Amino acid sequence: MPNLEYVLKEIQKEKDDIGGDSAIDKVRRKYLMQLNAHVKRNVICYYYGWLSKPKVEGIEINDEDKNGFMLCIHQLDRNLCLDLFLHTPGGSGAATGSLVNYLKQMFGNDIRAFIPQISMSAGTIIACACKEIYMGKHSNLGPVDPQINGIPAYAVIEEIKRAYDEIVADNKKQYVWNPILWRYTPSFVQQCHW
Repeated sequence: MPNLEYVLKEIQKEKDDIGGDSAIDKVRRKYLMQLNAHVKRNVICYYYGWLSKPKVEGIEINDEDKNGFMLCIHQLDRNLCLDLFLHTPGGSGAATGSLVNYLKQMFGNDIRAFIPQISMSAGTIIACACKEIYMGKHSNLGPVDPQINGIPAYAVIEEIKRAYDEIVADNKKQYVWNPILWRYTPSFVQQCHW
């Protein structure tokens, strides 16, 4: 494989199509096709730029992703199995379960997960559902705890329980807990319970 400097020069040589593929997509597609030809397996990259754009909404694994996978897989040779590159913050457990079931229907159990950097929460579940997981020294999988907007639901519930116990034991503690608890709306706390 070429080094990063070479790839960056290739991207600079390419031109964006008006209303079409970007130069980066063209180069990415080229190397994915080369990888596909080399390993003789289908290759899908499921990647979000969530680390560089943390405030972007809708980047979590959701039901729409299954539609995206269906579009990608539609014309693939399912006898070639699948190499799945994952870089995701995670997302919906139900959508993840549905996606894993779909992938196994399409490729059986011969799915390999590649984690170039990070695959968190529901992304970890997808990776663990694969036959093999390949990671670099700098790669990591993450916890599979339910989170809402990046906040662990269990931690919220435990914090509220602790606040309640401390305030009941000593009413003056409400002054300490007030600035912490005001962040949690009743609907958010209910979501954490669910």
